Amino acid sequence: MALTLSARNLVKRYGGVVALRDGNLDIQSGEVVALVGANGSGKSTLSKIIAGAVVPNGGQLLLDGVETRFADPQAARKRGIEVVYQELSLIPDMSVAENIWLSNEPLRLGIAIHWAAMRERTQALLSLFEGTISAGLEPDTPITALSPDERQVVEILKSISSNPRLIILDEATASLDSSQVNRLFELIQQWKTQGKGVIFITHRMEEIFRVADQVTVLRNGESVGTVEIATTDEHTLVDMMIKDVATLGETRTDAVPDDTPVRLEVSGLSSGRLKDVSLRLREGELLGLGGLQGQGQVELLLALFGIIPYSGNVVLNGKPVHFHHPNDAMKHDVAFVPGDRGAEGLLFTRSILENLQLPSWGKYGLIHKYKLAEADALAAASDLGLVYSSLQDPVSSLSGGNAQKVVIGKWLLRQPKLLLLNDPTKGVDVGAKGEFYALLKNLTDQGTAILFYSSDDNELLGLCNRLLVLREGTISAELSGEDLTEENLVSASMGTANELG
Repeated sequence: MALTLSARNLVKRYGGVVALRDGNLDIQSGEVVALVGANGSGKSTLSKIIAGAVVPNGGQLLLDGVETRFADPQAARKRGIEVVYQELSLIPDMSVAENIWLSNEPLRLGIAIHWAAMRERTQALLSLFEGTISAGLEPDTPITALSPDERQVVEILKSISSNPRLIILDEATASLDSSQVNRLFELIQQWKTQGKGVIFITHRMEEIFRVADQVTVLRNGESVGTVEIATTDEHTLVDMMIKDVATLGETRTDAVPDDTPVRLEVSGLSSGRLKDVSLRLREGELLGLGGLQGQGQVELLLALFGIIPYSGNVVLNGKPVHFHHPNDAMKHDVAFVPGDRGAEGLLFTRSILENLQLPSWGKYGLIHKYKLAEADALAAASDLGLVYSSLQDPVSSLSGGNAQKVVIGKWLLRQPKLLLLNDPTKGVDVGAKGEFYALLKNLTDQGTAILFYSSDDNELLGLCNRLLVLREGTISAELSGEDLTEENLVSASMGTANELG
């Protein structure tokens, strides 16, 4: 049962993007090590390497003193390593028991599933959270009938069903209520006495000081140090996360004057995890949405584009609106650029021309206006600096940066008045990012209002006139002027008290 695990100089690259350049971590039996860092620091990549979900490009992983490399999560599980991700892996149409014991079902005579034993073991696991989950949550309850917090509880129970030596909790408390968090922390203390190790990733600073023995800090893909929790404080950790981080400050434009007309006004907007969000966005302003990932930034963009339902008031160009479908938003000159160009932004088997004109074909009418559509697409490709051979080539023939330009360009052809951006430069190389930043500057100069979420804190700080920091579905801070600093952003994201200005 004893455990020693050491990550040494781990490296992970995705094409030209370095997600982890020097990842280091040490943990032993009976320890809780918190893994912290700002957005893009490499926390999830390091934890996924340890859990076998990602294969590193370099470095060493030592388990019990022996160099190890897991080909997949199943290989890590066989060595006693389990992980609970923020993104749930449960199968909705299956029951609680079936999900917990999937691929590890108790068998009768070694051949048939022992259903009675599986239900009994599941009930024993559910009793660990007794009093914090509904009394009607039974082994046979389908996952679809559970609330988000109860699904997260099942995910945790699934990870401990195999009695692992090391448990990685990656933002596992994000969906839990306070009583469930307290119970989880009681269980963590029990796991420590049993000799288990716990790697704990959270966006809540107060949780780190409640549960961790040590804190390993990552910054820009590098481990910058490990400190004992008893000898550190919140401000020291924040300083370790942000020290010497370069920004794109020279790219940021001046603040938009207060007398500039308001393009978008939102008050009391709630949807799912979003709670009573209010904001104002003026013509020609680039307003950033910051905070750690998964705090409601994407939901806000989806609600404003009519993709998910919401309550509250939205005023666009001085008139109340309530979009129930993206078509409603498009009719009001609103555009949305998704973060996953592969799944949401492009039809990879279709041509560059078809993708560029995807939202706009209707305005060209019948086939005799095809030449006009082609001419507009050629002009857009030129404005975007798109590198391609022919508009008839499949969009899959483009580089990642050029493909992302098509995702953006198809909306710019509609000349939107409000542009919603969901992490638009994720996976884009530095050169393409520079061209994209210049494009944003040109759009705001023309009066386009932009609401911009990025998982890259430096990008937000370097580009945005103002920055709203979201934490647990609410706006925890508004940063502008001299307050628009990495320290203030990280402090607001982590819930650390910090005097602005």
